[in-house]
Amino acid sequence: MTKLSDFANAKLAELEARHLRRTLADTHRTDGIWVNRGGRKLLSFSCNDYLNLTHDRRVKQAAIAAIETYGTGAGASRLVTGNCPVFGELESRLAAHKHAEAACLFGSGYLANAGIIPVIAGEGDLLVVDELAHSCLWAGSRLSRADVLTFRHNDVDHARDLLAASRAKYRHALIVTESIFSMDGDAAPVTALATLGREYDSWLMTDDAHGLGVSETESDGVDLKMGTLSKALASYGGYVCADRAVIDLIKTRARTLIYSTGLPPASAAAALAALDIIESDPDLTARPLRNARRFTDACGLPSALSAVVPVLLGDELVALEAQQMLEREGFLAIAIRPPTVPEGTARLRLAFTAQHPEDEIARLAQIVRDRILPLAI
Repeated sequence: MTKLSDFANAKLAELEARHLRRTLADTHRTDGIWVNRGGRKLLSFSCNDYLNLTHDRRVKQAAIAAIETYGTGAGASRLVTGNCPVFGELESRLAAHKHAEAACLFGSGYLANAGIIPVIAGEGDLLVVDELAHSCLWAGSRLSRADVLTFRHNDVDHARDLLAASRAKYRHALIVTESIFSMDGDAAPVTALATLGREYDSWLMTDDAHGLGVSETESDGVDLKMGTLSKALASYGGYVCADRAVIDLIKTRARTLIYSTGLPPASAAAALAALDIIESDPDLTARPLRNARRFTDACGLPSALSAVVPVLLGDELVALEAQQMLEREGFLAIAIRPPTVPEGTARLRLAFTAQHPEDEIARLAQIVRDRILPLAI
């Protein structure tokens, strides 16, 4: 009989040989941009805290006050006893922010996408999904038991061809995409996809995890507007905004909501405070994209469309070596490897935030331009 540990060791050795093994590294985030890791202070370009609000005094005080009032946990599923009053307040604010009738909070963005899609689509339905959609969108798609077709990244014409050939065979259809892609930083053609949805009697779902508060786009044709509390909103959790009847159905049938304990009340309170800041400080929300463009301009890369900038290197080992090179220079910039990204597209994924100093952005750009980009395969 094969021991489970022998199986695990063999798999780990295989991953190690392909430079794909992953390990956890203790990282103490001391403020919005600086971290202590491996005994060194590093300037992080790998954190999704785009507005640096996780350490903002107002956000922390809101979380502390919620703990004093509601305790540290929700205690149960939201449908049992875990529906803290602050959840409804945040849902109302998110719905208003996204110009929707209602919203539903989940314990995380992954739980949201894994739960939403199976409520909307099932056997006899069709999902048309961007090939680079986040893992949790694929998880929800596969859990739905609907048939899934993949369209080439951001290729509306390909999505149209798929719908033209297949839509008539199915009861309902849902187009699924990210609005800002988490690993590439580019923007989906949301308006064109919404028009395509109307043309082929198909609904549209967008994941705006990396757009909220930084590079938000709106379209009247988006039926399901999903996002997270864990990026610009400086907290933890996920949400979806939609028409009230749709949200009522999701709250009734989404398994990842029904069978999960509600998120900690402090997470919702922190997100509410961060949303207040986002809606009152347009200069703050403009800074991450402005900093990303400073970097791409200095490197001669295409102008950034979001706070996320990939530096494509191709080979996994080259990406790891580039990460180590930057760490020696005082930067934290994590190498992203398959299966997170497609084979042959290993990269550094740089995330720019409101507080990154201009001189450090310039220094990072010089190193990337002169010493790392020449390594690309």
